[in-house]
Amino acid sequence: MPDKVYDSPKGWVAQHINDYVKSNGKKGHIWRGVPTLFLTTRGRKTGNLRRTALIYGRNGASYVVVGSVGGAAHHPNWYLNLTADSNVEVQVGSEVMPGLARTADESERQRLLAADG
Repeated sequence: MPDKVYDSPKGWVAQHINDYVKSNGKKGHIWRGVPTLFLTTRGRKTGNLRRTALIYGRNGASYVVVGSVGGAAHHPNWYLNLTADSNVEVQVGSEVMPGLARTADESERQRLLAADG
């Protein structure tokens, strides 16, 4: 039996995930004019699967997300989880795929952020 997936405890994120899941990605992939994906990580403390919705960009065949917590001085939990276990699951629209996450190095980060603006 597959592991239970725990969705973000933030109310609006959980609702977004619920809409996305129920519609198989038809409702919620584009959120407020921007594309969103699901990132599922394994909790570094609990071992539970944790799913959150994130705005994403593309770099070739790769998906790019920014771990900013709205500019806070600390990393989001999902980022801390993927630094402990880089095996992730990504859902974009109806497509679900395994992935291997990594942190962009400084030169990549500058290039990716410049390409976005």
